[in-house]
Amino acid sequence: MSLLDLSRWQFAITVMFHMTFPAITVGLSVLLCVLYGMHWRTDNPVYLQMFRFWRRIFAVGFAIGVVAGIVITFEMGLNWGVYAAETGPVIGPIIGMEVVTAFFVEAGFIGILLYGDGRVQRRTMFIATVMVSLGTVLSSTWIIAANSWLQTPAGFVFRHGQFEPVDWVHAIFNPSFLWRWPHMLAAVMISASFFVAGIGAYYLVKGRALAFARRSVSIALGVAAILLPLQLFLGDHVAGAVLPRQLSKLEALEGNWGSTNKGYVIFSIPDQQAERNIAELSVPCLGSAIAKDLTCTTPTPGLDLTPKADRPNMAAVFWGFRAMFYAALLMFGTVFYATILRLRRKLWTARRFHRFLMWSTPVGIIAVLGGWVTAESGRQPWVVFGQLRTSAAVSRLAPGELLFSVVGFSLLYLVMLAAYIVYIVRALRTGPERDHPDPAGVPRPAPHPLPQPGAVAPGPAMAGEAR
Repeated sequence: MSLLDLSRWQFAITVMFHMTFPAITVGLSVLLCVLYGMHWRTDNPVYLQMFRFWRRIFAVGFAIGVVAGIVITFEMGLNWGVYAAETGPVIGPIIGMEVVTAFFVEAGFIGILLYGDGRVQRRTMFIATVMVSLGTVLSSTWIIAANSWLQTPAGFVFRHGQFEPVDWVHAIFNPSFLWRWPHMLAAVMISASFFVAGIGAYYLVKGRALAFARRSVSIALGVAAILLPLQLFLGDHVAGAVLPRQLSKLEALEGNWGSTNKGYVIFSIPDQQAERNIAELSVPCLGSAIAKDLTCTTPTPGLDLTPKADRPNMAAVFWGFRAMFYAALLMFGTVFYATILRLRRKLWTARRFHRFLMWSTPVGIIAVLGGWVTAESGRQPWVVFGQLRTSAAVSRLAPGELLFSVVGFSLLYLVMLAAYIVYIVRALRTGPERDHPDPAGVPRPAPHPLPQPGAVAPGPAMAGEAR
């Protein structure tokens, strides 16, 4: 395996591991704001119970995500030194803004969110929760701005061996950012919704903490029902902003090597070296219909239209997009069926649906990861599309040391991911009962009144008579 391949694998593993946690925590941070706001407004103990339970899940995922995110920054400088040096004038300030805004906001209020419950006023607690959530949103904003610049670079000139910004408005609000940012924000919200709904469904199946479970499932499915149609609209405009500028990505995700297929490829095993599909399954005329030609005469573009040296890996792009797309279809169908059950007042008695919803917990995370695989592998072989090749951006490191770090990081991330899953499983088994303001889940009995002066305290005999 070459030095370039090792560096790409290390970065890909780190980014995929890191993205698993924002796919949950960004949406959970918004949910925490809603839950504590509802508790503050209604004084309903169930909302406080939900807030405390989901805060524990959020806190551990947030901590692991921050650690993995810091590693990404170090890898940019160590493994991709040429990239860091040449794009530093543009990418450096954008990532710096994430530190100045998102990290400072999160660091300033995360302590109150985690430990302020019952120790500070409700107003202070709510503000801290909102600020932490704002920090997660700001973090995603700057990350998407930086990554979108790599996809559709703008507002720069290349001189003295570096990309120098000449228009920060165009650099930050580049052609793909305006659609990719809301698309990504909706994606993590939907991902968190299915995560919450799946865990809530687990308690419905077990018959535990039913008030907690029903509200969790109801809120999560309601948010997903609103966002999924919007996400289809946003995804279509992301394609319109990116794919005309990256035709090779469009050709790869379609799964065709030649431009003769008028169908839509739903399954494929591509062979990059032989420039053919070992096996494929295509729906006739559907590709032409997607291109808005119902006469079945418009073929879908093939990857042979792109010079061989400029082609991305078709298998990665094709299956990354299919993972995102098929997961989206599954989520859309789930929410549609849940809406029918809700309207028919059968949502809480549909046991089979509860079990299905429980097993669909990670489907949103899979969709998010599939989308990132599509975006990043489809940009290849460019690190700055059309401007800087990935092969020219890598640092010249010792292959043995790099291989050791790839294996070491992979094992470390595997242990951390396993630890997080074990934590979630233990939290599920413990349940939200421990997070209720009253551990028994019922109002505390009123204390016995103190005996008045001159009154006779009841003795054992009197107590027995009372029984």
